[in-house]
Amino acid sequence: MDHIEADNAKIFGGTATRDLAGRIADMSGQKLGEVTMSRFSDGEFQPSYEETVRGKVVFIVQSTMPPTENLFELLLLVDAAKRASARTIVAVMPYFGFARQDRKDKPRVSIGAKLVANMLTAAGVDRVMTMDLHADQIQGFFEVPVDHLFASSIFLPHIESLGLGNLVIAAPDTGGTKRASAYAKHLGVDMAICYKQRKVANKVESMTVIGDVSGKNVILLDDMVDTAGTLTKAAAMMMEQGATSVRAMCTHAVLSGNACQRIQESALLELIVTDTIPVGEEKQRTAPKIKQLSVARLFADVIGRVRQHQSISSHFIIA
Repeated sequence: MDHIEADNAKIFGGTATRDLAGRIADMSGQKLGEVTMSRFSDGEFQPSYEETVRGKVVFIVQSTMPPTENLFELLLLVDAAKRASARTIVAVMPYFGFARQDRKDKPRVSIGAKLVANMLTAAGVDRVMTMDLHADQIQGFFEVPVDHLFASSIFLPHIESLGLGNLVIAAPDTGGTKRASAYAKHLGVDMAICYKQRKVANKVESMTVIGDVSGKNVILLDDMVDTAGTLTKAAAMMMEQGATSVRAMCTHAVLSGNACQRIQESALLELIVTDTIPVGEEKQRTAPKIKQLSVARLFADVIGRVRQHQSISSHFIIA
């Protein structure tokens, strides 16, 4: 097998997830590559690799949450690596921004996720690595391989370590039923669903619970927590229905607006997220209920397997 030598691969981090990139590099037995950022007085910026990448396999770790500068920085880093004659360029996007725009759900709107895929391909990526896409079909927007990882390999062992009896896995909306069903089946427990109706984005009009949660320890599952409106309303409804406790597990901690305050004041016992998006000290102070699990070891292992042309399917506990 044609293995890629360790010194022929380099890991770099974008500004948004530099700490995570550093941990991934450490767990890969490497030093994080040096990147500097030049900024002009008008806000324009230009990243620069401070070491050679010629003939190298380059892994660029950058989540693309708002602001959009994070996405554009990733595109510039890919372009710079391509123009510096990198052999292979892998965009490691723990959080894939614009994933909610995966289709035309009404007339005269963009399909942002497809546009992002087109831009990454045009910039020169040879492979994409990401986690818990909002919509699985986004993988098909690319003409290059996509390694779609799942937080289940982190969340499931954590759920089992809690040792909760009378456990119920719940989906905060009907879109999350597939994920919740897979977790419930793996754990051998029951499932509940929250049915919500919206008139505008980020605002829930009404919600009902399908399933029995009375006397149960409930864990709400979602791919992301944004305003936390749906999550906290679902938690309150579960408690009203007689639940013993309610926790939530969400892969991507977007946490916009007053999300942290809502979480802290909610019926949730705790919200467990990953570090695909850094929570930050201020948000952590505002909402100590938020606990972060790291995806660094998972990504480091998958990067190692990709470098050695090995299978990564062992990481898919459930899809």
